[in-house]
Amino acid sequence: MERDMSEAPTTERPRGPDLSGLKIDERGRRDPTRRGWRAGGAALAAFLLVSAGLFLVLREKAPVVEVTTVRADKGGRPALLNASGYVTPRRRATIAAKITARVNDIFAEEGMHVEPGQILAVLDDSDARARLGSAKADRDATAATLGDLRVNLANAERELQRTEELWKRGLAAEQARDLAHTAVESLKARIALVREQVGAAEARVQVSKQDLDNCTVRAPFAGVVVSKDAQRGEMVSPISAGGGFTRTGIATIVDMSSLEVEVDVNESYIARVRSGQPVTAVLDAYPDWQMPAKVRTVIPTADRQKATVKVRVTLDRLDPRILPDMGVKVTFLGEEPGAAAAAGGRVLVPRAAMRDEGGAAAVFVHREGRVERRAVRLGQARGNEHEVIAGLSDGEQVVTTGVKELRDGQHVRVKR
Repeated sequence: MERDMSEAPTTERPRGPDLSGLKIDERGRRDPTRRGWRAGGAALAAFLLVSAGLFLVLREKAPVVEVTTVRADKGGRPALLNASGYVTPRRRATIAAKITARVNDIFAEEGMHVEPGQILAVLDDSDARARLGSAKADRDATAATLGDLRVNLANAERELQRTEELWKRGLAAEQARDLAHTAVESLKARIALVREQVGAAEARVQVSKQDLDNCTVRAPFAGVVVSKDAQRGEMVSPISAGGGFTRTGIATIVDMSSLEVEVDVNESYIARVRSGQPVTAVLDAYPDWQMPAKVRTVIPTADRQKATVKVRVTLDRLDPRILPDMGVKVTFLGEEPGAAAAAGGRVLVPRAAMRDEGGAAAVFVHREGRVERRAVRLGQARGNEHEVIAGLSDGEQVVTTGVKELRDGQHVRVKR
């Protein structure tokens, strides 16, 4: 059976949805690299803003540092000579007992201020009281003897007068008159001798009283006790008794108003020193504190072993921080410079104000509660000071303490 192929049925595929209308909108696409840069920039800006704010807050809340400042000065006088020495008092005394006795009480303590006549110690006075009692008894007995002799002399004089009247009338022998006269003269001689004995006895009484008074040891002048040399129960004596069992001193007192500086100057340079010459003194304990002073005297003798001459320096003003036997460095100053040198822009600042920054130097200047770092150019050193050629002006307040830890713009408070 033949089938007409032209009439054969055709199979049609099912049609899906029409996608021809779908296409990607290129306008909505963005470059991912550009978006990342923008996001990173915004985050960085926010971080910097927060960091700046935090820095300002921490800066405002940072603890205020206490500093010491000095005035930058043109400091006209050049340094001629440096020397070392010690603080010494012109008035210093080791208080000793005037008698040998045991210490009953001692009131002196190191650091105690005393006034003239103030009691420092009380010694055992039993022996002194006994000696005083014996001296008074001897004086009283001698005085009684003198009184008896005076009564006897009065009787002898009356007897002599009666005998002479009888002798004149021929009623008494010449021998009787002579005996009466001899008795009177003998009594007068004995009275003179006993009178001297009474004086000696009275002197012994006064000595015994002084010994009793010496049992109370007093301060001879106003000052400060710097050493307590005896304790209660120890024996003290004005002279050393040997063996180390007796003290010769009770306490040492220093008149703090008489403190001065004593330095040894090499005899080769003593010609540079004169009386009244201005100097600058710096204590080893306070290297940032310069004290104006002047030469009081040059001791007119030299130490042949050390080849030095002692020079005494008087401080212009005393301070409680200055203590006896402290080490001192002294700079002897020359004459004021001429007008041309004074007109220069160079100033002097203490070495303690300098901060070494890898070969360069800087200082911190105090202004309205903050410090400003200032790079400076240095000149010559003058003792404990340094010459600043550039970077600092005359009269500016320069910080001298803690410069290694300071930061530019840091809050500070000046120590008064």
